[in-house]
Amino acid sequence: MPNHELTKPYGIIRWRLVRNFQHTEAECAYTLFVVATFWVTEALPLSVTALLPALMFPLFGIMPSKKVASAYFKDFHLLLIGVICLATSIEKWNLHKRIALRMVMMVGVNPAWLTLGFMSSTAFLSMWLSNTSTAAMVMPIVEAVAQQLINAEAEVEATQMTCFSGSINHGLEIDECVNEHETNEKEEKTKPVPGQSNDAGKIPSKVEMEKNTVTGIKYRTKRDHMMCKLMSLCITYSSTIGGLTTITGTSTNLIFTEHFNMRYPECRCINFGSWFLLSFPAAIIILLLSWIWLQWLFLGFNLKMFKCGKTETVKEKACAEVIKQEYKKLGPMRLQEIVTLVLFIVMALLWFSRDPGFVSGWSALFPEYPGFATDSTVALLIGLLFFLIPAKKLTKTTPTGEIVAFDYSPLITWKEFQSVMPWDIAILVGGGFALADGCEESGLSKWIGNKLSPLGSLPVWLIILISSLLVTSLTEVASNPATITLLLPILAPLAEAIHVNPLYILIPSTLCTSFAFLLPVANPSNAVVFSYGHLSVMDMVKAGLGINIVGVAVVMVGVFTWMVPMFDLNTYPSWAPTISNGTMP
Repeated sequence: MPNHELTKPYGIIRWRLVRNFQHTEAECAYTLFVVATFWVTEALPLSVTALLPALMFPLFGIMPSKKVASAYFKDFHLLLIGVICLATSIEKWNLHKRIALRMVMMVGVNPAWLTLGFMSSTAFLSMWLSNTSTAAMVMPIVEAVAQQLINAEAEVEATQMTCFSGSINHGLEIDECVNEHETNEKEEKTKPVPGQSNDAGKIPSKVEMEKNTVTGIKYRTKRDHMMCKLMSLCITYSSTIGGLTTITGTSTNLIFTEHFNMRYPECRCINFGSWFLLSFPAAIIILLLSWIWLQWLFLGFNLKMFKCGKTETVKEKACAEVIKQEYKKLGPMRLQEIVTLVLFIVMALLWFSRDPGFVSGWSALFPEYPGFATDSTVALLIGLLFFLIPAKKLTKTTPTGEIVAFDYSPLITWKEFQSVMPWDIAILVGGGFALADGCEESGLSKWIGNKLSPLGSLPVWLIILISSLLVTSLTEVASNPATITLLLPILAPLAEAIHVNPLYILIPSTLCTSFAFLLPVANPSNAVVFSYGHLSVMDMVKAGLGINIVGVAVVMVGVFTWMVPMFDLNTYPSWAPTISNGTMP
């Protein structure tokens, strides 16, 4: 198709917008439409599309080029740089793997508790690392455990056949075999017939012969396949849920914080500590309900699954052995890991104590510079230390054969930082800031607010529910950063137009933007676990739909309960502009 055929619809839309709007408003609306279309369809890479405002705004006379360029690097980017320094060191020295394995060892290897252990450790790691890298790190461990469970099942069945054929007559072993056999009888449609040879006992049904498309491993039972599906999904979902709890946990939280602080500079209520307090209860509830939902969906709900105690079955012992062996491979904790852990704790404490709200934080030590030090200040301070603190000495051999130290290697190098730094996200977020500035400069935000003001006649809870469902649906087909970047300039004027505290709408919408659970392409972490071959698209759709419903419901409950007194959500704040409109009810 010729290029002019592709661009013709955009020309028609631009002409109609100019007829219905003021000139600058129309040009900004057209730019927003083009960028949104390219973001949703991904006709261009997301970060390339994010550069379009820098091209179109100066040409349309909306903003000068220098002003647009300044929107592409904000306080957010400094915060991101500091956090990536921490993430680089954690991944380089394998601290993330040690934390994950240790947490799983603490909860035990009973299938239900094992799943919860993986979900808890994954959620904790994703609070500080990207969701994708967390899922990519934990999945090989999960795959090793899943394979060991399948192998242990073969040993159990072989022992069962030996027991029932009368070769072994020890009471304790027979009891274990009979109990295991009774369990398998309830869980499998096809079971080995007592008295057959071991080879006959190993022949599964047609359903059980399903094959892992990646590893080539055949599932001996349907339950084994269900267990693999459960463990795969628990990783991707918990990596997303854990990212909700911190500003740095996911890019959508960072984008919201920067956009909110830019639009409402007089409101200093959103920081690392306040965000953690509002989102942590919601994340914990969603995580636990998701755990129960996935257990019921794939393994069925049985209270015996949640029993506590020492490992009993052969499968559980084998699983525990795999995890212990993986942990032993890490060896004793090295100095580099200890230093990274200390810096990680210091960064978190400085974030929480900067301006906790209920007491004066360390930012009060600089009263002559209120608001100057932000979370990015802390991130940069700790981030620079990773380049300064020596990790190991570099030695060389002199002509006399003596080994001498001539330099040192820091905890991370610039090349290592570069390989982890998500520059595409940095540009994407910058493009969102440029769009927001353009909407303000052109008056498009004010126009949208005026047109949306009749929605004030609807109940507030219904408006919040509609906006939450809207972003939850859109984020399944568009990237999370693109979704939140596109909708924030629309939802903020909506809240102002209906005279509702902007946080009432923006907080649930931001949290719901991360609920991309339905499709493998909806979230990079979904794609990571899907690539292991245990899941079908319908598996993810069925499980994700339940998680979406749980997530939206918990956020709705939270925004009308514990979040209300935190930010006085029932009162229209003085830091938000007052829009006078005759159409207001």
